[in-house]
Amino acid sequence: MNRCPVEYIDIAGKLADAARPIARRYFRAPLDIETKSDDTPVTRADREVEAAMREILRDSCPDHGIVGEEMGGVPAPDGVQWILDPIDGTSAFASGVAMFCTLIGLAIDGQFVLGLVDQPISGERWLGATGRETTLNGARARVSGCTELAKARLFTTAPEYYARDGALAAFHRVRDRVRFTRYGTDCYALGLLASGHADLVIETGLHVWDFAAPVAVVQQAGGVMTDWQGNPLTPQSDGSIVAASTPALHDAALKQLAG
Repeated sequence: MNRCPVEYIDIAGKLADAARPIARRYFRAPLDIETKSDDTPVTRADREVEAAMREILRDSCPDHGIVGEEMGGVPAPDGVQWILDPIDGTSAFASGVAMFCTLIGLAIDGQFVLGLVDQPISGERWLGATGRETTLNGARARVSGCTELAKARLFTTAPEYYARDGALAAFHRVRDRVRFTRYGTDCYALGLLASGHADLVIETGLHVWDFAAPVAVVQQAGGVMTDWQGNPLTPQSDGSIVAASTPALHDAALKQLAG
């Protein structure tokens, strides 16, 4: 697909507009934190945000598929499918840290064509869609253009996510060669990369709702985002991602990850 239909961009905006007031209402308010079967946290806010977005999708495009972190769905290789993470970074949200985001992705026939990353507290909203440049609150967003590991600002969520064999050692090979590394920013780091404030983001152990939205945001800002082998990300990807400001930086990171 060369260009994301404008009507889908409008729907994504409506979803984010519905999510914001719910997240704001619960942020830094007394809130029970539950633990799901995969040992990740969830709150009432997560569920209410996803329910509100699903209701809009049922009314706007009932023939489209939906995958959401809290209410399920199966990633599909074809058709039109919305991929939702109502509050990405629930641990940050539940700790009163404004680095969580609402993530809204759209895949058409297995290709991510639209992504919206919304930070409800700061009011920052990144929008990326095929056929148009990424914007932050309506203004053009652009990657930094960094090409060298030695000059790169690297972001990742936390070392404990690198549980699979060799993953942490591979990450350390990159970490040891960059200018500096920052932790704990979750999806927010990918918005920062799209705006030129970060140069490299590496993650592993993600689910499709964690990376579906940022793909278009990063790519339409001029960046590169793939799996650890350099393959395009799809709804079936394994959850290991490398996002970089330039192809040269991306290639350098992949080389170190491969050892």
